[in-house]
Formats: sequence, structure tokens, C-alpha cells
Amino acid sequence: MGPNDKIYIAGHTGMVGSALLRKLKSVGFTNFILRTSKELDLRDQSQVDDFFIQEKPQYVFLSAAKVGGIQANNTFRAQFLYDNLQIQSNIIHQSYISRVKKLLFFASSCIYPKMAPQPIKEEYLLSGKLEPTNESYAIAKIAGIKMCEAYNAQFGCNFISIMPTNLYGPNDNYDLNNSHVLPALLRKFHEAKINDQPEVVVWGTGNPQREFLHVDDLAEASLFLMEKYDQPDLVNVGSGKDISIKHLARLIQKIVGFQGHLKFDHNKPDGTPRKLMDVSKIHELGWEHKIGLEEGIQKVYQEYSTDFSRKVTI
Repeated sequence: MGPNDKIYIAGHTGMVGSALLRKLKSVGFTNFILRTSKELDLRDQSQVDDFFIQEKPQYVFLSAAKVGGIQANNTFRAQFLYDNLQIQSNIIHQSYISRVKKLLFFASSCIYPKMAPQPIKEEYLLSGKLEPTNESYAIAKIAGIKMCEAYNAQFGCNFISIMPTNLYGPNDNYDLNNSHVLPALLRKFHEAKINDQPEVVVWGTGNPQREFLHVDDLAEASLFLMEKYDQPDLVNVGSGKDISIKHLARLIQKIVGFQGHLKFDHNKPDGTPRKLMDVSKIHELGWEHKIGLEEGIQKVYQEYSTDFSRKVTI
């Protein structure tokens, strides 16, 4: 990619898309095509077709998606399946029609089987049953991966797919009903602290282990792969390190400074027991993450608490 090439970031206002935009701007890229969901409904094929015909992007980062945590995925199964299938199918197909030079599709680590061997290698895709609570989202993302592979094979496209691990960072979703575990815990502990609550309740047993990656590291990895990687095979992107939800909660409790007690609600679902990505492939290609988990959470909490305080005082 050249600094003046036309780059379309689908989903530029979300956590991943905004991190991509920050990263690309910081290294000198200047020619961006950006549309909000109000300006362009990516579920509408005719709107997407007209957009590509008019703008003619040369490179596409497909980060737009309907996302959420366990409760949202489990509750809005049809919406997660329909919206994501529509968004990615419209963009991938029109990228082929418009002769986009390269497309990067963001999948998700939830595409892998619930009981996949750990750490999870790229070749474990479709080797077992999915985690039921996010099956609809995972199926949509698998369809996107396979669509990229099919367009590469049949039409000679250069569409690559990457599998980020659990992400956190600026512009995350802190809604307690729809967010992922790390931002949900940050909000819970922060609100418990400022409201002098005696305890914080954490979903599940606390035993599941999860891997986390700061979204700024993902943005850097995405640019690296867009410029250096042209193979059809999947690429995992993560830190290669995991932590139990119990220890994550205690780490966040320390960072926030909450002095109360932790309670684990065993009636709530745990989800997948462990989910650690095998990142040896991207390491061999020459990229590794830079932001440690404690450092990253401290940065995110400083941003979140400052933003929360500003909203309260307005």
C-alpha cells in the first residue's frame, strides 16, 4: 500500500476500525474512505454496490460487524447471524467486482471448536463443535473466511483472513449486557468503587482462561499482514499468553483500587473452558505484540475513568 492509495475501513468508528485508522494515519497514510452506519447500511447490497462503484477503493479492511459478549450472542442469535452474513458478503463480493487489490477480513477466535486442543492452531478450524453460546456469530465469521478463500481460488483475489484473540482498548463497549468480559469487569469495579459497594459479582466460576490483546497491537499486526502476507491460509493474532477470569478480575480490582469482595456467580455460563491462540505463525512472519496486559488495562482504565468522570460532570 502506498500513502496515497484509497483505503476503505469498514467499521471505522468501532474499536478495531478506529485503532486501524489511528495506526494508518500515524505512519503516513492519508487517503481514507469512511462511512458511518447511518451513511451506509452495509447490510443493504444496493447501497454497498453503489458505494464501491462511486469510491473505487484499492484496499479494504473489513472490521465492520455486529459484536457482543456471551449474553448478547446467546440472546440475539438470528441478528448476529443475519447482520454479519450480510455485511461481509456484500463487501467481499463487491471488492471482487470492483477489483480491490487486497482485502483483510477480521474473523474471531470463537470460530474454533469449543474443545480445541490448546494452544489453538489455525488448522483446527472446523475440527469440532462450536461453543453454543456464540455459535451464530462464529458461523457467520467462518462463512466470511471461506468466502475469502473461495474468491481467492476461483477469481484470483488477494483476500486474507486474520483471527484476533479477545480484544480490549479505546472505543470498547462497556454495556454490561452486551460487552465482553474485560470491559464489563472494568465498569463493574469502577462503579462499585465510586458507589462504595461491598462486592462485585463476576459471571461464572472464574476458572476459564482467556487471552487478551490490546487493539493497538492488532492494528499494527493488521498493517503488517496487509503489507507482508499474501497467502490464503488463516493467521492467528494474539499475545500467546492467557489468564484465568479469576486472576483477571483480581488484576482489574487492583488497577481500579476497589477494596470490596469478589463473588463468582456459578449460575452464569462460563463459556469455553480455555481459549489460547497458537501465534507461532505470525511470530515466524516477524510480528509480536508489544503491550503487556497490566500496562494495557492501566491505559484503558485511565481513559475510561476520565471519560466517565467527564460525562458525570456535564
